[in-house]
Amino acid sequence: MHLEFDQSLLTGNDMIDTQHRELIAKIDDLLSFCEESKEKVKAIQILGYLAEYTEFHFAAEEKLQEEIAYPAIDAHKAKHIEFKKAIEELHDMLEEEEGPTPEFVSAVRTNVVKWLFEHIQKMDRDLADYVKAN
Repeated sequence: MHLEFDQSLLTGNDMIDTQHRELIAKIDDLLSFCEESKEKVKAIQILGYLAEYTEFHFAAEEKLQEEIAYPAIDAHKAKHIEFKKAIEELHDMLEEEEGPTPEFVSAVRTNVVKWLFEHIQKMDRDLADYVKAN
């Protein structure tokens, strides 16, 4: 299953949407690689890059929230911490296995893809609406 950034993921904020496009592309790279190969080292590298980009994106979003005194900043940051923990758990899972397993791919789909899409469609959209209104 190929992941794509589509209309349902638009927040209306150019910075957030651009970074979400990149984030989703990186997740798609990880899933595509894991479905085609069982090479552990490369999968760890791709997951590492995804973790780095996640840090960059969340820092940018949180800076924006601080600049506008976003009232839901604490809840938003808590969700970001939850996502980063899921990435760490995936890293641990990958380290423990011989390479990306079907269980790993399933965990990426549940703990990364599903989580991220729901987060974008609710919390990030609410943030973008607040930015527009203020």
